[in-house]
Parts: sequence; structure tokens; C-alpha cells
Amino acid sequence: MSGAISFERVSKRYNDRTEAVSSLDLEVADGEFTVLVGPSGCGKTTALRMVAGLEEITSGVLRIGGRVVNRVTVKDRNVAMVFQNYALYPHMTVAENIGFALKVQRVPRQEIQRRVAEAAKVLGIAEYLGQRPKQLSGGQRQRVAMGRAIVRAPQVFLMDEPLSNLDAKLRVQMRGEVLKVQRRLGVGTLYVTHDQVEAMTMGDRVAVMDHGVLQQYAPPRELYDAPANVFVAGFIGSPPMNLYEATLARDASGPLLLIGQQALALDGNELKRRPLLDGYFGRQVVVGIRPEDLSVAAADDGASVLQVDVELVEGLGCEILVHFSVDAGAPPSPAGDAPELLDGLPVCEEIRTRSTGTAKLPPYVVVRQGDRLALRADVSRLHFFDPASGRSLRGA
Repeated sequence: MSGAISFERVSKRYNDRTEAVSSLDLEVADGEFTVLVGPSGCGKTTALRMVAGLEEITSGVLRIGGRVVNRVTVKDRNVAMVFQNYALYPHMTVAENIGFALKVQRVPRQEIQRRVAEAAKVLGIAEYLGQRPKQLSGGQRQRVAMGRAIVRAPQVFLMDEPLSNLDAKLRVQMRGEVLKVQRRLGVGTLYVTHDQVEAMTMGDRVAVMDHGVLQQYAPPRELYDAPANVFVAGFIGSPPMNLYEATLARDASGPLLLIGQQALALDGNELKRRPLLDGYFGRQVVVGIRPEDLSVAAADDGASVLQVDVELVEGLGCEILVHFSVDAGAPPSPAGDAPELLDGLPVCEEIRTRSTGTAKLPPYVVVRQGDRLALRADVSRLHFFDPASGRSLRGA
């Protein structure tokens, strides 16, 4: 029984004409772990709730296992949802909570006991079956909530920020637990989170959303290495990508990237891999530099160096984060105060005023607040975007 999920130009509009999800096209393969990620209000939970049948679809077609489910009731969709707040019954034991849905379906008692015991073994909570939720830790309660989903043997698992109530250390541990269970069962899973680190570490593919619009859907590595637009570039990565207004130019020595009053020499061979940039010489572009692609400049790095002023240093043990200000112009703001949608893509608000940045450096680097620091940029790892549409200029 296939657990594939297919959104075909699915939209959700409310009575006040607010469009929570706009023409969503998304395919989740059977057995795939897909993550919906984005800031609050981006439409990710609404999309999940439409799969569950908890939100009506305004337009478009939604399929589960090839079957159109637009008008199918919640109980007939054969999906199981794990909520943020666990939604356990406090007066029931763990075993009763896990098996409750089966009891409602009038599954024979022995079969319920078998499925509950099997789910508890998979989740490592067999010893807690006789206890009540108040006697359990947050991580144990989360396992109980997952057990309740597992015993139903659904076509699809739906998870709505299931780890957000756990402390940081337990969240990291539970990420691995959730993935191990999903891999063992092989059930297609749609997982919602606002935490991009969680999305990148868990998803086979990740769908990045903003303002109800799907921005990019790709494996985590592709999102990181080849963001489709400025929004994805600024959202994916921790710390986020540094984004600046810049100008492409040429002088006698070759191509240059002008950032404020500073110039970075570009490798001509690198530009050959990015033919779209040919039309941007003498024009503005948005350039992105990831914090890990900056390093302390050596004496002979003059052609690829940014001079920055250190504002804050955060020591993390294995590395330090250097927050700095840089002489870099801010991209021009479109007319009006509200964020605009250009060609259907939101212009990233971050780059309009940003003249600050972050570098991720080794822990042995000695640097203090107020220092003037020379940072070498790995120009082979730069990202370029059109300043009007926000789209990447990476492709041919």
C-alpha cells in the first residue's frame, strides 16, 4: 500500500481572502522522510493539516497513495499524526494511550496487545506500559505519542513540530530516534518544523516555504550548496549566509566584485561555470558568503580580502563566531514599506539593510571586540543572485 503524497497546485484561502498556501506542487515518495520548513506563518502547518483532513482544500488536487482525498474524511485517510503537545490522555496508562485508536476501531483485544507490545519494543518504552503520562519524561511521552501512531499501521506519518517541547540535548537525541523508527517502518513521513537545523539533519528532501509559496524542494546538501533564491540562501545555514549588495566589474587584472569600497578578485575560470553572470558586469548583484567560507587572511591574500570591524566574539569551544561590520552597501529597497513579491518570490528583507556579517573561525584564532580584521573570502564558494527577482544566478 503506497504512502506517496502528491500536492497538485493545492491552495488554501480563508474567508478573509488570506492565502495560507499558494499553488503548492510537491511530491513525497513512498517511504521518504520529507520536511516542511520555514518561518512562522509560512504555510507549512496548513499544508500538513490539509493532508490530515483537518483543513479543507480551496483548490487543487491532493493524493495519498494515488487516491484523491480532497473530500475524504479524516478517519478514512489512513494517516497518523504526531502533535507538538503529544495529546496523551492523563488518566490512561501508556499501553491504553498507545492502543486507544485500535480500541475505538474495535480491533480484537489480543491483536491490540500484540501491536502495542511491538510498538513499545521498537520505541524502547516496554517497561513503561503500566505507567501514566505524568510519570514520564518529555522524551518518553514523545515516544508514547509516536507509538500511538505506529500501531495504526498508517499509509503516512504526519508530524507537526513533535520535538519543539523538548530541551536542546533531548531534541538532538530524539531526532535520531524518530529517523530510526521511520527507516525501520518504511512509512512515508511529512514532518513540519521551523528549525532549519532539524530540517537539514532529518530530511531526505526539504521543502522550504515562505508566505505560502514553495521556495525550493531538494535534498539538504543541494539547499545548502545551491539555494534557488535569496530567501533560501538566508534561511538555510547556521549562522545564516552573509548577503550584500555588490557590483561586478573588470579591470586590467581581470574580473572584480566590488562590495562597498572593497574589491575581491574573481577567478575567471569560476565565472565560466556561471554564464548567467556575463550579463551582470557593470550592474548590481546580491552576493552571498557563508560564514565558514571566510578565514583569517594571510599576508599574500590581498586580492581576496575583506577588511571588517569586529563587534562581538562568541566562543563555542570547537570554533568561534566573529560578528563584524563591513563597508558594504545595502541593496536598494523597493518602493513602499511592506515586503514585496517579485516574480512570485519574496525579496529577502535581510539584505536590504545588512552591512554586518559573521565568520566561523577555528578556536585558536585570537581576536577581540574592536579589532580590525582581514578576512579571506573563498571566491570559489560565492553565491550570486539577481537583485530584482532574488533568483540564483548559478545555473547555465
